[in-house]
Amino acid sequence: MNHEIRERLISGNRMFISNGDEDVRIRTADQGQHPYAIVISCSDSRVIPEEIFSTGIGELFVIRVAGNVLDHHQLGSIEYAAAHLGCKAVILLGHTGCGAVSAALNGHHDGFITYIIEDILEAIGEETDPKEACRLNVLHGVDLIKKEFAGHPEVSEVDIIGAIYDIRSGKVAWLG
Repeated sequence: MNHEIRERLISGNRMFISNGDEDVRIRTADQGQHPYAIVISCSDSRVIPEEIFSTGIGELFVIRVAGNVLDHHQLGSIEYAAAHLGCKAVILLGHTGCGAVSAALNGHHDGFITYIIEDILEAIGEETDPKEACRLNVLHGVDLIKKEFAGHPEVSEVDIIGAIYDIRSGKVAWLG
């Protein structure tokens, strides 16, 4: 790893350790995690659910993947958090300026990102407006979660909500 990058990460970890959350870290290490909500968001470095919702250690169960798309891995993580950790809500959080949605709209399909693009294209169909494509992608994910967990005893009672985070204003718009 690049020395400068490593030093930035080491420095950041030192700041994290000294920020006063030691009691929370120890309590959650000893007593386990008890998040109240699951947030599926994009991996975009500007989209940080814990910051967006002003939460701390142990409050959110966050699943991040480019384009906030869903496959069996993310669905398994949702199932785990709802069934075993007792989360009562799933928020599928899209965002403005999403690079994965832009790639889908602009026809970029190489490498492993192809799998992400294919999911987004299924969600957005012929849509060409980036904001509407983002909304359709979120709604598609919400519908998929609802379909996959219909009748599941521990997950079907969980609220499943779509939302879009505006990377410029910081506001979250709730869909439904």
